[in-house]
Amino acid sequence: MQPWATLVGVITLLLAAPDVLAVKSHDFKTCSQAGFCRRGRALSARAAEAGGKWKSPYSIDSSSISISPNNAVFTASVKSSIYPEIHFGLELRVHEDGVVRVRMDEINGLRKRYDEAASWALIAEPKISQDISWTTGKKDIRAKYGNNEVVVAFEPLTVSLLRGGKPQVVLNGRGLLHMEHLRSKKIEETKTEEAAPQAEEGVEDQAVADQAVLKTEEVNPAAWFEGDTEDDWWEERFSSWTDSKPKGPESLSIDISFPSHGTIYGIPQHATKLALPTTAGDSPFFTDPYRLYNADVFEYLASSPMSLYGSIPILHAHSTDSTVGIFHAVGSETWIDVSHASEKSTETHWISESGILDLFLMPGPTPADVFAQYSTLTGTPVLPPHWSLGYHQCRWNYVSSDDVRTVQRRFDEEDMPVDVFWLDIEYADEHKYFMWDDKNFPDPVEMTNDVAANARKMVVIVDPHLKRTSNYPAYQEASDRKLLVMPASGEGEFEGWCWSGSSSWIDFFNPNAWDWWKSLFKTTQLKSGWSWTLSTTDIHIWNDMNEPSVFNGPEISMPRDNVHHGGWEHRDIHNINGMLFSNLTSRAVQERTDPPQRPFVLTRSFFAGSQRFGAMWTGDNLGTWEHMAVGISMVLSNGIAGMSFAGSDVGGFFGNPEPDMLVRWYQVGIFNPFFRAHAHIDTKRREPFLLEQPYKGIIKDILRLRYTMLPIWYTAFRETSVTGVPVLRPHYVMFPKDPKGFALDDQYFIGNSGLLVKPITSKGTIETTVYLPEDEVYYDYFSHHVYRGATKGKDITVKAELDQVPVFVRGGSIVPTRERPRRSSPLMKLDPFTLRVSLSKAGSARGDLYLDDGVTYSHEKGQFVWREFTAQTAKKTVRITTRDLGVEKKDAAVDGVALVSYNPSNVFAETIKEVRVEKIVVEGLSGKPSSVKAEGGEELIWEFAAGVAANGKGEGVASVLTIKDPRVLIVKEWAVIIQL
Repeated sequence: MQPWATLVGVITLLLAAPDVLAVKSHDFKTCSQAGFCRRGRALSARAAEAGGKWKSPYSIDSSSISISPNNAVFTASVKSSIYPEIHFGLELRVHEDGVVRVRMDEINGLRKRYDEAASWALIAEPKISQDISWTTGKKDIRAKYGNNEVVVAFEPLTVSLLRGGKPQVVLNGRGLLHMEHLRSKKIEETKTEEAAPQAEEGVEDQAVADQAVLKTEEVNPAAWFEGDTEDDWWEERFSSWTDSKPKGPESLSIDISFPSHGTIYGIPQHATKLALPTTAGDSPFFTDPYRLYNADVFEYLASSPMSLYGSIPILHAHSTDSTVGIFHAVGSETWIDVSHASEKSTETHWISESGILDLFLMPGPTPADVFAQYSTLTGTPVLPPHWSLGYHQCRWNYVSSDDVRTVQRRFDEEDMPVDVFWLDIEYADEHKYFMWDDKNFPDPVEMTNDVAANARKMVVIVDPHLKRTSNYPAYQEASDRKLLVMPASGEGEFEGWCWSGSSSWIDFFNPNAWDWWKSLFKTTQLKSGWSWTLSTTDIHIWNDMNEPSVFNGPEISMPRDNVHHGGWEHRDIHNINGMLFSNLTSRAVQERTDPPQRPFVLTRSFFAGSQRFGAMWTGDNLGTWEHMAVGISMVLSNGIAGMSFAGSDVGGFFGNPEPDMLVRWYQVGIFNPFFRAHAHIDTKRREPFLLEQPYKGIIKDILRLRYTMLPIWYTAFRETSVTGVPVLRPHYVMFPKDPKGFALDDQYFIGNSGLLVKPITSKGTIETTVYLPEDEVYYDYFSHHVYRGATKGKDITVKAELDQVPVFVRGGSIVPTRERPRRSSPLMKLDPFTLRVSLSKAGSARGDLYLDDGVTYSHEKGQFVWREFTAQTAKKTVRITTRDLGVEKKDAAVDGVALVSYNPSNVFAETIKEVRVEKIVVEGLSGKPSSVKAEGGEELIWEFAAGVAANGKGEGVASVLTIKDPRVLIVKEWAVIIQL
């Protein structure tokens, strides 16, 4: 047996025992085991001990200030009192949208610091404001714009963003800024033994001579600030690995304070609450800082600041007055301490291993503004293919092409909808991705075509490690082209171990790798080189293990002193690495066809900007109630950081959940943007059709509910793809002035649909509490029961038996659904719609519906339908109407495209011109109608059930008017008149 096979076998055995092992915390560093984090925390401790006597050594040389001719850019030299010979440069830019970019770098240093993180994250160089004027004083320089002001104090150096004269964000206010300059390692002189100095004549004893020797010893003037030891400057050991650190110390420390904001969100990915708990200060919730270092952590803890698979260095700071944000474009390992000096303020301390200071201060002042400002920088979430919002069925592994066919057949026999079947690593011969195992998958194209015959797709895994063997075209071509990551020597190919055994990794920082990687996914034979001809355009891709995971590497990853294109060390770009892999894979899938089609790529590792390329999931979770619950918080947190297309593995990757837990998992899953069931190779098969009744029936209804709501999800994704506001919206996003909702992370809204959801994540629950944040009516989605909120918020108690998931429609919403069950979502294209009109207390309602072909990019050329529906009550008449938003808001319809014109009779609209509204349900009317008509038409067929009115005072089942076949079309203007 080959050595690597033994290793993989051992790993497989370890994975098979989740109940015994849990997370191997000793495989991953704590702050105290990371030299630069230890130094950063020690710096913070010295500052705290010194109190008011502490002063940052960094200051601005006021004589060096330079302002660009258009007044938009300010630069200056920064001095360090402890290293006066080292020079730093500061640059501030104010963007058109009010964002302030703060950059600080070492000038003419011994070597160049890594400064390219922003170039990978940003979609373009931000546009600079032309309306800025800097005013230089004796102690500072400042610029006012609108209600905002940025102030740069000279000594000590601080940068403050103010709104209405009130500090919002302060950099270096606690004096923890420290950019460890690049230096040469001191070579200790070889000393020979010398005779001890003899006392001179007239000297009574040896003391004076000894003192003379002591005076020659070097005194470190920076010790008060940096400490008096070279703590892991030039070499660092962890477990059995040694990091050579050829560049020496180069870390960056910066304190970022939010004096007016007591709640913060963001910096995913961590398994913790949405509102981030403390890690420092008095009685911190966690004792280690939050870590951003993409890592392959299986069976992670359900509450921990440990790093997980992705890293997005963004924070939102929130209060009843405003929301602000910061984005730190740094790609190296970063630790963040969080504390609160008061209930209304937050202090954070960022410690990064390498890189420059490149901070973007987002002034808000609303959550929506911050989302827009961040989206302008890094892009909005992608508008995915419509089918990818359906149900995905996966496990490690479907073992053969016949197994896939059987699973599909069983779904169809049980009338359970599903859109995608997945294949994990076992499809690939010796885990050589792209290369089918001929024994178990002898007919991959035919298998895929059988799936596609039911308008379904396949997703197949392609990991970044390439098996080092000459009979594997992907590896051999990458090796011949010198596209692989190099070891610390900077020569040859790094060799590590992963599922494929002895493996190498493509260096996607090398531009020469890009077109080559995309060529591999072509489904037709190329003139030269290998391509995946045993594939079809109905196969999409799953990128796993892209942190990167290296089984025999430090912290299950790549050595930090490995070398990438341009000579950069892996430590500099670690957190960016996984994004480039999924980015290029997404483009490869997109460009298989001409014209391009929308790709679906799932990634485990991600960075700022990954939202532009596909979906993510929360990794190797456990089938436990705790993981079910924290998965919701994690998906919400990812949405805040731009990654809206997110979800957790339904059922948990590890373990064998009991049927009741599996039901609750599916209830969570249908209200995640990305909805996939997945399981470990050693778990029992748990496809929903295998369950006994009543569980099978309950899950079947759950799946159908997801498909009924697909118009809601797709419409929400359109808005997110334009505005950046997440698909799943926590309470602070919807109601930013309600402090009772700031920490809520177990209930949330879906887009602007008005749907409020609270999945159940605890065993044996038969009722639960739901918070209503406003003085408005909320309708139970299933029973039409009316609940009334209050001006200061109100808790209500609702039933939550196993077959019930609390879902509410906010009064004032119109919700479009498709009620006819189908096998897969593409088969619903011509199905009619149901409009649910949930009247507000004021008797009004609105909602919108977005449709396009769901596959191509024709929507960017105006091939779509976007309608708004409204209901208005005037005296005793309720009027339900529709209008064409494509005509009225063509410049805001599609991400990145300002349409010059829009034709309501576009090609796509013509394909659905016969699609009708088959039912309108109105809840909350004040009485039974005397007449219901389509404007200009005859009396319609309708039924009325008396009940509670929206404008009443009591609770109970709402009045419900059901209009059957109102004889109106989705793409046309119409009105329905209800006369009371």
